[in-house]
Amino acid sequence: MVRGPIRRWKGYGKPQRAELYFRWSLYLVAWIMLPINLLASASSVRIGGATSTAQVALVLSFASVLVTLRAYRTSLDHYLGRPSTYRRWLIVNAVLTTAGSWTVLLLGPSSDGLSPHPGPPFTSVIAAALVGAAAGPPGVALRPRWACLTAAALPLAIAPAMLLAGVDVATTSGWLVGAVIGTLILIGSCRSFAWVTAIVWELDATRETQSRLAVAEERLRFSRDLHDVMGRNLTTIALKSELAVQLARRGRPEAAEQMAEVQKIAQESQREVRDVIRGYRTADLHAEAIGARAVLRSADIACEIDLGENADGLPLPVQSVLGWVIREATTNVLRHSEAAHCLIRLRREDGRAVLELENDGVPAVPIPSQGAGTGLRGLRERLAAHDGELTVPTAAPGTFRMLATIPL
Repeated sequence: MVRGPIRRWKGYGKPQRAELYFRWSLYLVAWIMLPINLLASASSVRIGGATSTAQVALVLSFASVLVTLRAYRTSLDHYLGRPSTYRRWLIVNAVLTTAGSWTVLLLGPSSDGLSPHPGPPFTSVIAAALVGAAAGPPGVALRPRWACLTAAALPLAIAPAMLLAGVDVATTSGWLVGAVIGTLILIGSCRSFAWVTAIVWELDATRETQSRLAVAEERLRFSRDLHDVMGRNLTTIALKSELAVQLARRGRPEAAEQMAEVQKIAQESQREVRDVIRGYRTADLHAEAIGARAVLRSADIACEIDLGENADGLPLPVQSVLGWVIREATTNVLRHSEAAHCLIRLRREDGRAVLELENDGVPAVPIPSQGAGTGLRGLRERLAAHDGELTVPTAAPGTFRMLATIPL
């Protein structure tokens, strides 16, 4: 029973954990009302013997907690842009708070002559707790102006009940000022929780967008190079082919010459396309390392690269394959982890080049992706073409470690 929640928590990403933390912080604001009302009710029973009023106050407090929890949940969902029925629960919460406060105040004893010590009666304390619990959800769901109006409206709606209950004007005025100030502070705190939660999700979406833009930029570069190479040649082929058709219809021998030129241009185009693809498939080791550091740092991931003097003496095909390993590993770090630190190290061992890549921030339960990944499989195929291999040895919890080895 214990492993279930712990495993579920480890399977959450950072945005989900942050939202869960802030969400339960808001829920705690609602639950604090219960011990406050319990102490106030116990004090009233000991001093004045108002047992029935205390029981009613506890029942209303528990009902208000349940409604407030639901109001917090729907209000935060609305603030995060999710479908919710926050209006309904805000209205129910406000009505229950107002009706409950009036009931407790009118049933409870007045402050005159009940208690030998000065201060408002316990019913005023319970009413203040009810108002505080009800003011939080509007601070999350409504705009700041309307939330502030709510902070003032709730105490104003309850103040007449205090006067009817026999509380003097000075005490009611002080309670009213304190309640308004307290609800404004509570609204600001709850609004801050919701704002930080939205910022966390926005940063996570920005990070995901950044990785997609990196892939889109690479595709755009390839398409641009391909267009530059093929655009002129295809236009020339089309023109010469049309000319050859016209000459052939007229029985002119120059049609064969034009078609020979078309064949020659087509063969040149094939060579140029192969050069473009070869350049696209060739990854420079130093360039990929520098690019990986720049991309990871822009995602607020500290990247440590140690190529030393080993990279310069490697054969070009080996450098190209290891460059592809760095490129794919960088993509994996951005997409499948929440890393804060990444290490890329190159060394030589027993006539083999060994590229080590390690990053933290790996969730205990893998985050599901939209499809089966083929990145590591493609790297294994590239390395196998040069008698190399890719291994993923066991690493510390929360850490991913990958070794790419290739003979020299």
